[in-house]
Amino acid sequence: MKEPLRLGHLANRLKWGEDTLAIVIFSAMAILPLIETVARLFGVLSIPASQVLVQHFTLWIGFLGAVLAARQNKLLALTQKPLLIKDENFHFGRWIAKVVTFVVLVALAWGSWELVKVEMEYPIDIAPNIPRWFAQLIMPIGFTLIAIQVYLNSYHKQHYRITLIIAALLFSLTAITEMIYDVFPVLYIGVSVILVSLIFGAPIFIGLGGLAIILFWSDFTPISAIPAEAYRIVVSPTLPTIPLFTLAGYILAESKASERLMAIFKEFFGWIPGGTPIVIILLCGFFTALTGGSGVTILALGGLLLPMLLKEGYSRTFSLGLLTVSGSIGLLFPPSLPAIIYGVTAGVSVKDVFIAGLIPGLVLVLLISGWALYQGKMNKITLNKFVFKNALKVSMYGKWELFLPIIILFGVFGGFTTLVETSAITLVYVFIIEVFIYKDLSFSKLPRIIIDCSSLIGGVIIILGVAMGLTSYLIDAQIPMLLLSWVKANIANKYVFLLMLNCFLLAVGCLMDIFSAIIVIVPLISPLGNYFGIEPVHLAIIFIANLELGFLTPPVGMNLFLSAYRFNEPMSKIYISTLPFFLIKLIAVGLITYIPILTLGLFSF
Repeated sequence: MKEPLRLGHLANRLKWGEDTLAIVIFSAMAILPLIETVARLFGVLSIPASQVLVQHFTLWIGFLGAVLAARQNKLLALTQKPLLIKDENFHFGRWIAKVVTFVVLVALAWGSWELVKVEMEYPIDIAPNIPRWFAQLIMPIGFTLIAIQVYLNSYHKQHYRITLIIAALLFSLTAITEMIYDVFPVLYIGVSVILVSLIFGAPIFIGLGGLAIILFWSDFTPISAIPAEAYRIVVSPTLPTIPLFTLAGYILAESKASERLMAIFKEFFGWIPGGTPIVIILLCGFFTALTGGSGVTILALGGLLLPMLLKEGYSRTFSLGLLTVSGSIGLLFPPSLPAIIYGVTAGVSVKDVFIAGLIPGLVLVLLISGWALYQGKMNKITLNKFVFKNALKVSMYGKWELFLPIIILFGVFGGFTTLVETSAITLVYVFIIEVFIYKDLSFSKLPRIIIDCSSLIGGVIIILGVAMGLTSYLIDAQIPMLLLSWVKANIANKYVFLLMLNCFLLAVGCLMDIFSAIIVIVPLISPLGNYFGIEPVHLAIIFIANLELGFLTPPVGMNLFLSAYRFNEPMSKIYISTLPFFLIKLIAVGLITYIPILTLGLFSF
């Protein structure tokens, strides 16, 4: 009995260490840019290399968050059933998923360690007395800790667990692997096995990382190329905005901010037929833009908003469809995380992407609001009378949250602060108003919020990292150039190309999450857009709008799964409820694609 107790105690100590480190890193990420801003305004010296440190903190919070996500079974996957649970019985499909997950993690951990060893031989400091290899050390540690989680939580029976280690040992024997290459079509077999593993619950980043490993090994390129590319994308200057804005959104979602904003919007728009759905569209759009995840919006606000719609007399079908679509409606507005990642990946100004998305985002909101207004009239919903005194009263009560969009827009477009500094200011502002002014949250609740946020961030950033490794191979193999040559030979009309692009992106959107799709697909389509004379920011908005629509596209649109899970409804009912909204968004995507003035109009002022 002593051995299990000792292991349990060690696991608890490790869990406490992971949680504490995540809280410390997030605190440093928020404080350092804030100090940088204040130092610049008052003309005093700031902390040396603070910007570079914040970029590397993103690497640490990303991999640490991935470990936390694995511990909580929250790594993004295409299936609802968690993979990291101790199965009692043997299932061949799930066994393949567990084996592939473990083997890929071991390979990525080994490749990351090889990268760190090279950095140790030729050390470069990222800050005074802090070598780059020390910052990169979190990658092999992170992959190893996730692999341990997979092993320990795979099966109850020891002999099933041992098969994971045997598979990893066989894969790591390079001599045998090279011999197998001469006899079997390893590339095709490997890709097929990885696809099967994704079907049975392997995390998305495992599929991307596994494909990259197979492709690099088939080309006799060291696996360390994958973590090298992961490091490069994760420490890019703009990426720290992702964890900072997301944590601000999480704090708002955990407070009573949604209730205050709902009351404000209802007083101002409740007199309109369909006013409550319009309020929900605005509210969900705000939270989605801030958190970057439609799932967060559906899961956090769905329980509050669905009863409200049903109580007012809207049908359950309409209500389910509205909440499902509203979960992704804010991705074109600042500070949309997909817009930030697109700008980083494509080398386009993030500020320009934000400007370009404003009018298309409003068009989308207006079209869906028009349908909501029609439904309000059809259902003869009782309207609220507009009373200026009541509207002013609720506005004063929620005034601190109403300032938040102004702070974000001023920071993004004002030019006084960088995007990272704006995100840090936003986080600190939200923390102050929710903890000290409204007192919705106590200090005791903050660690759990930070851990939950870290899990989401880790799931996203580890996808970005390994997807960048796959993208690196595609570029080295000149896939974009081959694709461009094929398009030149077969498509002469720009509008035909745009139609085919929309169809392609729609398929991508329902099969991939938006973050990995940006990293993998954008380098492929950017040369095509340049060839047909499509403005880079216009292509960015076309891409994001299509991926928004992909969230609602059967059979595997992510919002469909999340909505079915949150509201305990069969997928067939979710499909029916979202169909009118799918058609409306399809019209919006067509307008955005073929009327470029919607995207580029603001640049003429």
